[in-house]
Amino acid sequence: MEIKKYVAAELFDWIVNQEDFVLLDVRNPKEVARFKIEGPDPVEMLNVPYIDFIYEEEKKDSIAKVPAGRIIRVVCAKEGSSQFVAEALIENGFEDVAILKDGIKTWGNLLVPKLICSQENWCLYQFIRPAKASCSYGLISGKRMAIFDPCINVEFYQDFADEIGCKIVKTFETHLQADYISGSQALARDNDAEIIGHANDFKEAAFAYSPVEDRKFYSLDDQGPSVEAIHSPGHTPGSTCYLIDSRYLISGDTVFLVSIGRPDLGGKAQGWSKLLFNTMKTTIAAMDNQLSVLPGHFVNWDEAGSDLVFMDTLGSIKDKNEAIYDIATEEAFFEFIKANMRQQPEEYARIRQINAGLITVDAKEQEIMDLGKNECAASANPS
Repeated sequence: MEIKKYVAAELFDWIVNQEDFVLLDVRNPKEVARFKIEGPDPVEMLNVPYIDFIYEEEKKDSIAKVPAGRIIRVVCAKEGSSQFVAEALIENGFEDVAILKDGIKTWGNLLVPKLICSQENWCLYQFIRPAKASCSYGLISGKRMAIFDPCINVEFYQDFADEIGCKIVKTFETHLQADYISGSQALARDNDAEIIGHANDFKEAAFAYSPVEDRKFYSLDDQGPSVEAIHSPGHTPGSTCYLIDSRYLISGDTVFLVSIGRPDLGGKAQGWSKLLFNTMKTTIAAMDNQLSVLPGHFVNWDEAGSDLVFMDTLGSIKDKNEAIYDIATEEAFFEFIKANMRQQPEEYARIRQINAGLITVDAKEQEIMDLGKNECAASANPS
């Protein structure tokens, strides 16, 4: 039986446009609890495991749980289970049923481009990754493009560059990522691109990279904007922000719109907390409050503007997070960090090794490791 299929980008649009449908997730409850589909607007979701549709004695009850007469969009791990369930629904009178092509990993890898700035000779994009609550960035100048903190979905960046007729020549890493697998190594290999990152994080990397220099200016060509590297240790010892055209601060996991980056993920909470406190009180404090901050992650969708862009002025961020930025001493700051410390996902240690090129895992395992929301903010549930 031929079943209609939809893709992750369509699902995102349906959520944003608040279309009337039911998302039927047929994975087991444990998998759903670890990673489920969420968007800027509520999703009417129903979890009925695939296995409950297999046996005849349970199949009838399972189908009865799915609201009749509604548009049903099914999702599973890979696609096969969705196909089976969709066929069962159609056989029992459901008319508008479709399955997510290639399964949940396509939602996990979805990137949504948002134009931040367009000038005569250059433009800047934010690439939102809904499943990971993360953002990467693309700076385009003439026929050259740089990606900041690229994720595993290198095919998207490549297609994006090809579509607008430019070549990816650089990737900038704000730090050695722990919560997702970086695309820098693949992009460098496929495009002969330069990887730029701080030696404090990448000194043991098993691939070629250019050590970033604090306050050094980078550019893509003679026409485009300057990119100033600003060493901002704390989340990691090598954390670096990149200031584009003296206006747009790609802050990585140092400055978030809500909260601040965790300094405990490397297992050196007190030492890195001291670094972050110093960054907060010196480097960040000295920055222009009118800078537009472009974060590496977000906590909730309500941080986005009406255009779904995650961006705010530094002054506004300080005001919203004054309980953090007003902490006066290293000791008090560390107490705040300790009060908000929580266990990091166990895969983070291996992801760091992958991102340093120290170990390799196959594509299937990478997909599994890379699923799930980030845990990078210092306060998990900021008020």
